Amino acid sequence: QVQLVESGGGSVQVGNSLRLSCAAPALDFNNYVMSWFRQAPGKEREFVASITRGFGITSYAPSVEGRFTISRDNSKKTAYLQMNSLKSEDTGVYFCAAVFRSSLRSTGPRESNSYRYWGQGTQVTVSS
Repeated sequence: QVQLVESGGGSVQVGNSLRLSCAAPALDFNNYVMSWFRQAPGKEREFVASITRGFGITSYAPSVEGRFTISRDNSKKTAYLQMNSLKSEDTGVYFCAAVFRSSLRSTGPRESNSYRYWGQGTQVTVSS
């Protein structure tokens, strides 16, 4: 059974940093684009960042561009989201997601319903 397990969430003050991890030990990790989404209270789930299977091509939501960095370690079957200069509007539950792509260069879709596998989410709270 494929499971994605997020960790690293917590409560921080504005301007601080957090690093989220997403472990997928049972996933054929090398064949999947990995992405992060988030959902704030009362809002829809939104795309945050994505990284291709190969070549480390990344894409970001405009609201996090320049502050967040997505990465992956295929040998550890783990994806990461480094979040710097956190703002109060970054508060929410963060989910990692995986979608199969045959091409090494295919970027992740920004529509959540395109993804097959999801983690349970990890809470990030940013306060002033």
